[in-house]
Amino acid sequence: MPDTRTMKMESADASPASAELEAREAPRDRDSEARESPQTRAVEPAASPPRRESTPEQRRRRALPFIVTAIAVLVAGVLGGAMWNAYMGAPWTRDGTVRAYVVTVAPEVAGRIVELPVADNQFVHKGELLLVIDQTNYKIAVNLTEAAVQQALVSAQNTGRQSWRRQQLSTLAVTVEEQQTFQTNAIAAQAQHQQAQANLAQARVNLERTEIRSPVNGWVTNLLTQRGDYVNVGSNVVSLVDADSFWIDGYFEETTLAGIGEGAPASIKLMGYSPIVRGHVDSIARAINVANAQPNGQGLANVNPIFTWVRLAQRIPVRIHIDKVPEGVILAAGMTGTVQIDPRR
Repeated sequence: MPDTRTMKMESADASPASAELEAREAPRDRDSEARESPQTRAVEPAASPPRRESTPEQRRRRALPFIVTAIAVLVAGVLGGAMWNAYMGAPWTRDGTVRAYVVTVAPEVAGRIVELPVADNQFVHKGELLLVIDQTNYKIAVNLTEAAVQQALVSAQNTGRQSWRRQQLSTLAVTVEEQQTFQTNAIAAQAQHQQAQANLAQARVNLERTEIRSPVNGWVTNLLTQRGDYVNVGSNVVSLVDADSFWIDGYFEETTLAGIGEGAPASIKLMGYSPIVRGHVDSIARAINVANAQPNGQGLANVNPIFTWVRLAQRIPVRIHIDKVPEGVILAAGMTGTVQIDPRR
């Protein structure tokens, strides 16, 4: 049986050691708890909140972006199809030019200009006076030819009477040769009278030509002639833009000619104006210049051996007749614009 004293001594000896051991392990246990607590909390399932049903308003808000996107895609598709149909069904070109005939007025008689009643860019009517050349010499020429006509007339009448008298005499009084001579002189005098009349007509025409009048309704353009200038026959002195001859040339690619027919309505948007000029297709050109068809010095075709992968479509002139010009639009030859053909209207 163990001794009670011995046991108390062992317990007394062991108690300080046990207390020291417990004091050392206490912080270690607290650190382990601190390290294990987050994991333990993470492992432990959290309490889920109660699920609430979404309201119709929330469902509509969530569906709104999808609806807007679908509408945008639909509108883009419709507009894209419309643009494609408009481009393919209605040929158009930006290469349009306003054209007009220009009448060059040149004098048919020479002389000094004494009157010039028109100014640059002035509108003139058909038959209106443009300029007057000095008429002095041409009036004198008319007087001289009138006198020559009178002289030739008197001579023709005299020789005619002489021939008539000789024809009335018998062959005993006059020979046949004399009768033929007087008859021939009468015919020659009559011819001289006719020639004098023709000269008089020419002199009068030259006098009339000293007054140059407008052959068309139009505008005087680029007037450089001044009063006092001397002009020669055939020299250009006045240029007129024919107001009744305006048209538009649209240069369309050959790939779009299938959609262009004569008589089809046309819309022209001039570069300097917002209003649309209306017209219709008058005609389509049947030929353009081909570089390969030009002959060389020997008369042979000059063919370019270079051929690229990309071939540009040729442009064919299409003549557009102008039906209506909006108020305020001023047409000038050389203006550019966009031409659209609408065969569906």
